[in-house]
Amino acid sequence: MSQLSMHTPVIDITITEFDGAIVSLDWGWSPFQEPTPLLMEAKRQLDLYFDGELTAFDLPLAAMGTKHQEKVWAAMQAIPYGEMRTYGELAHEIGSAAQAVGTACGRNPIPILVPCHRIIAREGKLGGYSGDGGLHTKRALLVLEGALSVEEGKALEASGALD
Repeated sequence: MSQLSMHTPVIDITITEFDGAIVSLDWGWSPFQEPTPLLMEAKRQLDLYFDGELTAFDLPLAAMGTKHQEKVWAAMQAIPYGEMRTYGELAHEIGSAAQAVGTACGRNPIPILVPCHRIIAREGKLGGYSGDGGLHTKRALLVLEGALSVEEGKALEASGALD
């Protein structure tokens, strides 16, 4: 297993590779740094993403979970950059329950690369986000992608919806 940490405009992250695939993206900085060609490519793509120059990742991913979780994660990866789906919409698409989709989102081991931030609650509410920074991080990623305008993001923050 190899890891590489990096700074992003949102938060520091650590990418982990195992057996030639990305297996996790964690919040924070790891003391164990071992850059591999795959991790350096992941960092390059993430830098381009945060610079607004990349809208789709092309990396081998190996998120481990239940069959249902893997089905949800695959469906999330099909949501285009800058778009959002509700938990209910995604549940309907894959023949699941909205709560089960929410649970799979919360257990996503590769956030950002598997874009659980693109899943929101009904009526434009953000729902939850298990990543460090919680809804502030989710909002920042949605603003970065243009799914939310800066004004919409500020309105959510002003309303206390991100606390």
